[in-house]
Amino acid sequence: MNRLQTPSELENLRKSLEAGRDSSRTCITVCMGTGCSASGAAEVTKSFREEIERQGLGEQIGIRTTGCHGFCERGPLVVVHPEGIFYQKVSREDVAEIVSRTAVQGEILDRLLYTDPASGKKIIREKEVPFYRKQTRLLFGNNGRINPTSIEDYIALGGYSSLGRALFKMKPREVIDEIKKSGLRGRGGGGFPTGRKWDSCRKAEGELKYVICNADEGDPGAFQDRSLLEGNPHSVIEGMIIGGYAVGAEEGYVYVRDEYPLAVKHIEIAIRQAAEYGLLGDNILGSGYSLAIKVNRGGGAFVCGESSALMASIEGRLGEPRFKHAHATEKGLWDRPTTLNNVKTWATVGIIISMGAREYAKIGTEKSKGTMIFSLVGKINNTGLVEVPMGITLRELIFDIGGGIPDGKRFKAVQTGGPSGGCIPDTMLDLPVDYDSLKEAGSMMGSGSFIIMDEDTCMVDVAKYFLSFTIEESCGKCTPCREGAGHMLRILDTITRGEAEEKDLELLEEIGKMMKVTSLCALGKDAPNPILSTLRYFRDEYTAHITQKRCPAGVCRALIEYSIDGDACTGCGACVQACPESAISGKAKEPHVIDGKKCIKCGLCLDACAFDAVKVS
Repeated sequence: MNRLQTPSELENLRKSLEAGRDSSRTCITVCMGTGCSASGAAEVTKSFREEIERQGLGEQIGIRTTGCHGFCERGPLVVVHPEGIFYQKVSREDVAEIVSRTAVQGEILDRLLYTDPASGKKIIREKEVPFYRKQTRLLFGNNGRINPTSIEDYIALGGYSSLGRALFKMKPREVIDEIKKSGLRGRGGGGFPTGRKWDSCRKAEGELKYVICNADEGDPGAFQDRSLLEGNPHSVIEGMIIGGYAVGAEEGYVYVRDEYPLAVKHIEIAIRQAAEYGLLGDNILGSGYSLAIKVNRGGGAFVCGESSALMASIEGRLGEPRFKHAHATEKGLWDRPTTLNNVKTWATVGIIISMGAREYAKIGTEKSKGTMIFSLVGKINNTGLVEVPMGITLRELIFDIGGGIPDGKRFKAVQTGGPSGGCIPDTMLDLPVDYDSLKEAGSMMGSGSFIIMDEDTCMVDVAKYFLSFTIEESCGKCTPCREGAGHMLRILDTITRGEAEEKDLELLEEIGKMMKVTSLCALGKDAPNPILSTLRYFRDEYTAHITQKRCPAGVCRALIEYSIDGDACTGCGACVQACPESAISGKAKEPHVIDGKKCIKCGLCLDACAFDAVKVS
């Protein structure tokens, strides 16, 4: 590996590597993201290597392991290039046939193809799968094309070319202006304009400055940052170097959750490779600019996703927020000017420099430019990660890309922006997904996690769950968050037990509004959002719990009763075997009954019954 001294050497290397990637040669790519790996992708990959070697096809067929493709619901995923044949739920037993029939003979294995539930049609090529068809994969596109541990793969597809352009054809001021013109806003929180943040740091006094990548992704249902670090870590590093050059920083940190071992491993490999090639460290590409990047592992505290708490953690102090008398761009890490951006934000920088701010700004809406990666989880057919232009509607996301709700159930709500976001009802499915529209609806963009809920979801219980999460993760430093959230949870608990009064709803709103104004950091300010938004859109459910002592969704245990429909019961005994309290009795092939005094309302009988005889009221 030779250290690159000039942009022309980088370009020559790129051309050489590109020529070595024979686009006509058959190549089998296997997704090795965390989701596919959990489904057995490592065994599938091993089987492919052994089968290709066994058949003596090493020169004819290549094998490449990649990062996450996004369609996590269908892993392990295998794509046969150059035709782009898309196979899903592949097992090691399928490997020999894929090699012999598809890779060698060009035959299609129907049983491994994705079937579109809307049309019943089997889809052959990856780009034609409805899940991918409506996406605009600027950030995520290369995840399925490169080996994340190979810097050569990244360079071959144009990687670090934007860095060369920024260092040698643009002044720091021009880089910042380009980011400003692009309209890029932070992809991990409130959506602050990235160019303005960089400009502030550039102008701040002090010779020593820092750039930080916030990869402390802790929202339930969010895994976009993890997948980018796992699948394309060099895109994040390249963005950080360009940003460091623009603001005048010479040191950088990637603050990543220690619970993301694969992401940690891949970003550390990428940093080492970039330094060996002269793309990181001293005198990058002979430009005279130097930047060192270190990896800092977070300890699992959700609050360390907040900027000041994150910086305190890097400094070795307790990770808790502090009053921001001065912005981090003026006094951040070790009280020095610091630019902190999210993984997705840094990964977007190289794209903007490459395609130009004007072209990038054509994507999205007037105030929300570009694309955003969202995670679709919960009660949805197509679980996974999607990258779409800002301004797409909830309906398109959930139904056109996400495939709708399983089992023909009715869509009820979507919770956006993590535990601090709000719940948006089915009446607002045509709401455009952008920073301002979500905020007006009582929610937020946040990290981009979308948790889908169906008709069986109790919105009071949902609010209670997310508030409980926030309380557990709160640092407890400020009184409004510590005491206010705890009091709200106690009220919610009485509502789910049918012991509350209607005036308690007004008290919930009063405390929530107080917390939003007086809490120290965004965690406390946004903690009431799930409660305030569900009160706004699902107040009738709260009222039913209070006045009718009834949970409409049949979720809150204190307010439901289990019974058996004698006409539907076949007396099979499955419920008897499932019940842990021996609360069900009856003779074989005769209707059974539930003893309400013994029933603990665990729901196991409901799950066990194949005849829909167990009822919840």
